[in-house]
Amino acid sequence: MNIIYKTLFVVLLFTTGKAYAQDFVYTPKNPAFGGNPYNYSWLLSSAQAQNDKEDDSLFSYNSQTDPLSDFAESLNQQILSQLARKIISNQFGEDALTTGTYLLGNYQIEIGKTNNGLNIIIQDKGSGSKTTVTVPFL
Repeated sequence: MNIIYKTLFVVLLFTTGKAYAQDFVYTPKNPAFGGNPYNYSWLLSSAQAQNDKEDDSLFSYNSQTDPLSDFAESLNQQILSQLARKIISNQFGEDALTTGTYLLGNYQIEIGKTNNGLNIIIQDKGSGSKTTVTVPFL
């Protein structure tokens, strides 16, 4: 009986053959990450089909804008920027800002001193919005 088992084991060992295996290699689908470059058009068209947002690009020209209102807005931004530079340089420099109320276009700017520092209130007359900035004393 022992010989039958040994013979059966040897026959079974030679008839089963070798087990083959290979390494698992991951290949990405996106060509930007090393995938097949022919997948690019399929991935792009799939992404565009799923995109439900409208193109609200800042670089696109809007025909609804008025050049004069754009100019006024740009001028107001430059004035506020210049004022911010002056406030910072005067507050942290040798000269002090004078308190008072200033009107610049649609903006009313109130400058006053408090215990904490310099208090600046900027109010937009057109929209009614108000911003308060406190610059601390050094």
